[in-house]
Amino acid sequence: MKLANPLQYPLAVLAGGIFLVGGVRLGRLPSVVAIPGAVAIATVGAALLKTREPDGVELTNKELNREFQQVREQAVDLGARADELNQEATQLLTASNQMELLGTVQYACDRTQELPQKIDQLALRMAGNDALLSVDDLSRQLKQAEIKVRNSKGIAQEQWGKLANSLKRNIALAQQGEDARQAQLANLSTLIAESGGVLQQLQNKLRTADLTSSVAANELR
Repeated sequence: MKLANPLQYPLAVLAGGIFLVGGVRLGRLPSVVAIPGAVAIATVGAALLKTREPDGVELTNKELNREFQQVREQAVDLGARADELNQEATQLLTASNQMELLGTVQYACDRTQELPQKIDQLALRMAGNDALLSVDDLSRQLKQAEIKVRNSKGIAQEQWGKLANSLKRNIALAQQGEDARQAQLANLSTLIAESGGVLQQLQNKLRTADLTSSVAANELR
């Protein structure tokens, strides 16, 4: 069974919370029993949920894989920050007229915490989209063909020249495939950074806005 952080699995935390509330209010369990039990349920539940996830994806292209891992780490970190914001908002927004705003904040935080899983799904698609042609292999073939062009004459030189041109086109096409995936990751990294800025702005307003004002609450929502 894989170890997992329960805070990254809302369902596991919910199960632990239900046990805690039910154990204390209905089962009359003492807190010294109910609290460790809730923690254990949340931890085991998170571990079970993690076992259902696909193993970490490693892309064949080393440079692309390095960029992917960096983006995923950004998403995991942002998810942790979203969880902290969720907890803070739950403590601040307690009035009945603030429940809609709280629901909006919680929804945004939940979607943010799903980012690592979404990125893993993207990586699985990217791993299946490796170029059919290897740029390195094509480059070696091109060098050999260019040598043949220089050392040949007549029809043979013409044919080697055609092969060299074909290899150049194939290299360009293979590079376009790699460039497209790198562009995807760069765009995703930008979106994660922008999302982090939105969450920070949201936290700032939660701490400074007059949350008793319906106008301020609607603006914040």
